Amino acid sequence: MSELKPLTVLIAADTYPPDVNGAAVFGYRLAKHMSARGHQVHIAAARPGPGPDTVEHREEATIHRFRSFKAPTHEYFRLCLPQLVEPAMRRLVSQVQPDVIHVQCHYMIGKAAILAAEAARVRLIATNHFMPENLDPFLPFPQWFKNIVSRNSWRDMGRLMGKASVVTTPTPLAAETMKAKGGFDQVLPLSNGIDVNYYSPRPGEAIPAREKPTVLFVGRLAVEKNVDVLIDAVAKTDPALQITAEIVGDGEQRDRLRQQAADLGLEGRILFRGHIDDAALREAYLAADVFCQPGTAELQSLVSLEAMSAGKPVVLADALALPHLVVEGENGYLFEPYNSDHLAQQLNKIFSASPVERAAMGAVSREKANQHAIGKTMASYEALYYGNDWVDTYQFDW
Repeated sequence: MSELKPLTVLIAADTYPPDVNGAAVFGYRLAKHMSARGHQVHIAAARPGPGPDTVEHREEATIHRFRSFKAPTHEYFRLCLPQLVEPAMRRLVSQVQPDVIHVQCHYMIGKAAILAAEAARVRLIATNHFMPENLDPFLPFPQWFKNIVSRNSWRDMGRLMGKASVVTTPTPLAAETMKAKGGFDQVLPLSNGIDVNYYSPRPGEAIPAREKPTVLFVGRLAVEKNVDVLIDAVAKTDPALQITAEIVGDGEQRDRLRQQAADLGLEGRILFRGHIDDAALREAYLAADVFCQPGTAELQSLVSLEAMSAGKPVVLADALALPHLVVEGENGYLFEPYNSDHLAQQLNKIFSASPVERAAMGAVSREKANQHAIGKTMASYEALYYGNDWVDTYQFDW
């Protein structure tokens, strides 16, 4: 669309780097790619710490940070109060004069941006990365009350995101769930996309494998990621296989997981690496033998796709969008969620295969990941920004 004039794009995100999660990563990549396509990009996000509203000029965008407050039940989530963020958002929209506003959720900053877009009659695109039930671990209430909160959140999602010209979400399963629970008439499934070339092995590149057979996990150490299930499963695998786990990421569960590994006598077989930079993450993908995602709240799982683009077989929980990434026995296996015995069986199966067989499975993974190349995603969003009300998603392999 180079013949069209560049746009001013405002991306509203309740979570953005330095936050580490799929929605934050997508927001950053969206800004980076739209800037590279010649558009003027602004980000509206919460301050990662205390203090007044700020503006920061970065390579990918101009970042507008709103005053925020620490969430009492979460390690790094920040809360933006409506009475502060909504007038601040209206001022920002008046100042920036965006051609399009793209919200990444319907909470706090997302809600403020939706209301500001409606008032200013600016084209609105809404993307949902989040299921309201994901809040459950952080709400200190009984389950019956959490269910009420979830129903109200789905209703609010439909009411607020329903104001957008186009509503998107990363997978067809998420789109169907939004229609069923949020009352949407139409939701466009549009992959978040990954840079498949970055994680793929380069010609002549030789990344040495780990000394012992290694299953890799990448992600936040949060309750819904179920890393404890992976640790239990490693303890139950065939001792002759000497399977180890490498865990990349950090979060509120770190101490409990370390203690779990110690209690199981796995200190030498579970490596906790914490946060690592992009180069080290790429090396971890390429050096591991297998990737595992035991999480049960994944709308797409960018890290699984990244591992697949690095040519790795995967063992994934049979939950939400993860089954769409697995052709059973061809590029990996599914396991019953929360069932460490079944996960251990699947790990035994895949590590008992020969290196040649695992390499063939990895090749199938890479082929599937290639269908989610980020260029397709960004071209689709750019078309939506320019006024398209739908884009074909047949090019994505669901």
